[in-house]
Amino acid sequence: MLGAAEVIRTAGYANATLNDIGAASGVTKGALYFHFDSKEEIARALIEEQHRVTREAAAEILELELTPVEHMLRLCMDLAERLTSDPIVRAGIRLTTDSSTFDTPLLDPYRDWMASFEELARRAEAVGETNGLISPEVFARTLIPSYTGVQLVSETFTGRADLIDRIHDLWRVLLTAIIPAEQLAAKLALADEVFTVKPARRRKRA
Repeated sequence: MLGAAEVIRTAGYANATLNDIGAASGVTKGALYFHFDSKEEIARALIEEQHRVTREAAAEILELELTPVEHMLRLCMDLAERLTSDPIVRAGIRLTTDSSTFDTPLLDPYRDWMASFEELARRAEAVGETNGLISPEVFARTLIPSYTGVQLVSETFTGRADLIDRIHDLWRVLLTAIIPAEQLAAKLALADEVFTVKPARRRKRA
């Protein structure tokens, strides 16, 4: 799976061949066909594994006793870290955002993330952590596409080397828009803390 992830991440779905995937995985094309019927099936398996990894990580974060806004910040940071270090997550996200992958675009990953952040934004508004000027639905519909765009541009310009900084910038803008004035300085300081990567926290490549 790691070999397939690396080939698809670097070459893209359309340019990845079963021979390349087999070579990177250390197996023959015939051996690949023993486990998968097609390149599309490999891609779907990668996306499923990426979803499993990110869902489990999100569940762990959501179990922490944090405010809704801090939950959102840490979810975004966790994904950003994985996008810079985890081959499965990097390949899965590339497949999800690549329109050439499947005939029908994948909508469920975006819907799941928007639903999760809409619920967190709703909780934040209920406890007075946000100013109520932007509805939870609009906030989620803005955050998730913005995050996707930021990571794609980061991939293009720096291979995601600056991704965490760019997601930090995105949240500075969002916090300024949604946080009550009297709480803004504290929330910006929290974002600074969340998006500061210390050496001990850097993820190792799988």
